[in-house]
Amino acid sequence: MKGKIVLITGATSGIGKQTAQGLAMLGATVVIITRDEQRGEQTRQELIQTTKNTNIDVLFCDLASFVSIRDCCREFLTKYHELHVLINNAGIVDYHRRESKDGIENTFAVNYLAPFLMTDLLLEVLKKSAPARIINLTSGLHSGPIHFNDLEFKHGFSGMKVYGHSKLAIILFTRLLAEKLKGTGVTVNCVNPGMSATNLGRDAGWFSEKFFKLLAKAPSIGAQTPIYLASASEIETITGEYFEKKSVKKTKTETYDMITAKKLWDISEKYVGV
Repeated sequence: MKGKIVLITGATSGIGKQTAQGLAMLGATVVIITRDEQRGEQTRQELIQTTKNTNIDVLFCDLASFVSIRDCCREFLTKYHELHVLINNAGIVDYHRRESKDGIENTFAVNYLAPFLMTDLLLEVLKKSAPARIINLTSGLHSGPIHFNDLEFKHGFSGMKVYGHSKLAIILFTRLLAEKLKGTGVTVNCVNPGMSATNLGRDAGWFSEKFFKLLAKAPSIGAQTPIYLASASEIETITGEYFEKKSVKKTKTETYDMITAKKLWDISEKYVGV
C-alpha cells in the first residue's frame, strides 16, 4: 500500500481504528475523519507510535451535517490530489429517534446519506487516481424493504429496525454505483465485518450493551475483511459485491432490486442536494 492514499471515516475507535492501523502498517498514507478533533489527534499519535508510519492525517467532519461533509471533502481535495481507497466505515445506532443537523432522521442521515454524499464529492479524484476502491461497511442485520413511504421512520421507530434499513440502503447504493462506475477503474464493494465489540451498543441499556459485547469479536477481527478489500491485488477488478470473511456472499433478494436502488438513488440526490 506504499504510495496509496486511504480516507476512512469513523477511525478513532473499533473496526475503523483497526482498519486504519492495518493499512498504515502496510505503508499507506491514511487520512482519518473524526467529529472530535482532540480524539482524532490522539488517535493519530497512537497510530504513528504503533505502526511507525508518520503518514497519518486527521480531518474534522460531523457526518450528521451535509455542510460539514462538504467542508471536509473540500479540505481533503486541497491537501491531496489523489485518493486510492475510500472506506465509508462510520456507523451509528440510535435507540431513540433524533434528527441530524439537517433535520433528517439521524441513523438514515449518518449511515446512508453521509457516505452517499461523501462518495459523490470524492468520485472525480477517485477516477483520476484509478485503479481505486470504495468500501462501504454494511451489516448482516440489513433488512427491508426500503420504506419509501416513511424513509425517516416518523412512525414506528425502532433502533435496530432503522439500523437494518440503513444498511440495506448501503448495499443497494453499492450495487448501483458499481454499475455506474464500470470502465472507470474504480470498484465499489460492501462488507459485513461481523459482530464486533464496538461502541454501537452504548445507548442500548446496560444489559443489552453487556450482552452485545459478550457475543462480539474483537474489532481487529472485524477489520480483517475491510483491510483485505482495500489492499488485496486478487480482487482489484471485483465490484458490486457483498463480502464476509474475505469472500463474496449472496444476500437477500431485495438487495439485488435495481429498480428500488434507482428510486432510492434519485431520492438521495434530492436529500443531499447533488
